[in-house]
Amino acid sequence: MGCALSGSGIAPGKTIAESKQCPSSENLAVSKAGPEPGGNGPGAGPFLLADAQKERIQESWRILHDNIARVGIIVFIRLFETHPECKDVFFLFRDIEDLEQLKMNKELRAHGLRVMSFIEKSVARLYQEDKLEQLAFELGRSHYRYNAPPKYYEYVGIQFISTVQPILKERWTLEVEEAWQSLFKYLTTTMKRGYYRKRRNRAASTLASRKPGTGSILNSI
Repeated sequence: MGCALSGSGIAPGKTIAESKQCPSSENLAVSKAGPEPGGNGPGAGPFLLADAQKERIQESWRILHDNIARVGIIVFIRLFETHPECKDVFFLFRDIEDLEQLKMNKELRAHGLRVMSFIEKSVARLYQEDKLEQLAFELGRSHYRYNAPPKYYEYVGIQFISTVQPILKERWTLEVEEAWQSLFKYLTTTMKRGYYRKRRNRAASTLASRKPGTGSILNSI
């Protein structure tokens, strides 16, 4: 789930320089081998969470629910601390260098809440796999419009897990961690498919809209 899990607050038309590559994550990395992702739509990827994992996620989310505003802010502050280049995507607060000041920023708070809302909807759809996949796929499609690169999506899940662990205290177990990791891996993989599908469709649409013969040497004769 890249730097953002919601479109609002991300600069349309802004492209991050290739020289600003985020280092790959070993925890939630999705394999980059093979053809470009996005060749298939919803329904292309298996949802592998067991019922016991779904129950652990929902139980822990019930505990976290009262703290979602705080969790949303902390997630993005930690994201910008560990990957400061990600902040360039957010035009509403990318110029705020002081992270303490950023904590009080209303746009960041609102964006954090949107991300938590997406997670909440995902948790609510754990037993409705088709709806969960459609939710994540469409979010990935919308991220294409805001140039939020797929390589960033997984970082939000990593920071979420890091943030909620001390909140859950003794309720945080290895099994709970693995369940959340599995969920975020699935969500980011599905979002990436949506992103690449949108990119492919946009490229095809652009190609189809070009007039026949444009750029041909024959046109100048």
